[in-house]
Amino acid sequence: MTTAAPDDPGIPPALPQRFPYRLVATDLDGTLLRSDGTISRRTRNALTAAQAAGAHHIVATGRSVAWTRHILDGLGYRGLAVCGQGSQLYHAGEHRLLTSVTLDRALARSVVARLEAALGPLALASNRDGLDGDVIMDARYEAAVGAVYRGEGDNPDPAQAPDRSVLFAEPIIKMYLHSAGRSEDELAAAARSVAGDSVGIVVSGEALVEMLPLGLTKATGLSLAARRLGVRAADTIAFGDMPNDIPMLEWAAHGVAMADAHADVCAVADEVTAGNDADGIALVLEPLLRPEHG
Repeated sequence: MTTAAPDDPGIPPALPQRFPYRLVATDLDGTLLRSDGTISRRTRNALTAAQAAGAHHIVATGRSVAWTRHILDGLGYRGLAVCGQGSQLYHAGEHRLLTSVTLDRALARSVVARLEAALGPLALASNRDGLDGDVIMDARYEAAVGAVYRGEGDNPDPAQAPDRSVLFAEPIIKMYLHSAGRSEDELAAAARSVAGDSVGIVVSGEALVEMLPLGLTKATGLSLAARRLGVRAADTIAFGDMPNDIPMLEWAAHGVAMADAHADVCAVADEVTAGNDADGIALVLEPLLRPEHG
């Protein structure tokens, strides 16, 4: 379960002040969560103070709902969450999936065939739709990446498909791609050149290259959530660390990259803060909550 570490010194929550944003959007891994999977008391207090001052907090993560909800429950998070790179809008308090966008499976199979014709054999996995959507891996993906996912906290263990047809047997929100001998950035660039504008290709973490419905990003999911809350991009400050966060940071009025973020994220951010293990979110929010700022 993900909680604030008991030995955090923390700071007392700030009193409600004139806070310049109505929405604070945070990525999860590498941004809100520390390396040990916890959120510090200082960061929690800064977010609580921002909410007391009238702002909403939305988690926007590449993880699907099935891989996110136990973390949100552990944090005591009750609001909306953008999951699956924007494909799923989830109400954490009600444990309810509000909206979902799936990847066309026939198109995905066609794109995979084109990618393999150009790039050689790929390792594949698919993320099924729904509250309990499993991750299904082919044998190559299991051998190359599978160990990373097994036994990771409360995450459900992925299943290995007896053959590739199983990857496309049920509605999916995205596919994972892996290529031996290519970094995630190299694979993503090569895949985009082959796939063109048929699907979206994004890097979401180490060894994580994802195929998504064209045009789907965290920004599209966040804009949908924002409309439900009656707020706009101009009201938003967003935090992230990986290339899949770039559309969200560009959509927001103020985009903040974590100190150890991918170089492409730092290049587009309005500000670079400290890392996720050094209360980077709190360091940005706290000055905005001081009386002199208002």
